[in-house]
Amino acid sequence: MNKILIIEDDKFLRELIAQKLTKENFEASEAVDGEDGIKKIKSEEPDLILLDLILPGIDGFEVLSRMRGDPALAVIPVIILSNLGQKEDVEKGLKLGAVDYLIKAHFTPGEIIDKIKAALK
Repeated sequence: MNKILIIEDDKFLRELIAQKLTKENFEASEAVDGEDGIKKIKSEEPDLILLDLILPGIDGFEVLSRMRGDPALAVIPVIILSNLGQKEDVEKGLKLGAVDYLIKAHFTPGEIIDKIKAALK
């Protein structure tokens, strides 16, 4: 069973995605901010991370940077899920190693799950 870590401060969205993942036979884990996210990445070693960029404390870009600096964490695929849709933000996220960049307004939870499945193949 694949374990997905959702790092998202929006409680409603985080829980909605976690429920959908559970229904699709994934193990869902949640973190509400970047610090908590990094701790959970290290302790839980998820198969994939769904990462918001605008987080309390350290942001998603910083989470990605720290992951890339740690060989054990750098191999974990990260899908960014953000409201930041500017070209520079997308490019920065992909340059930091994200495998995909989803703009929240453009994707339903079901489509997000499809993207997760595609990234894990």
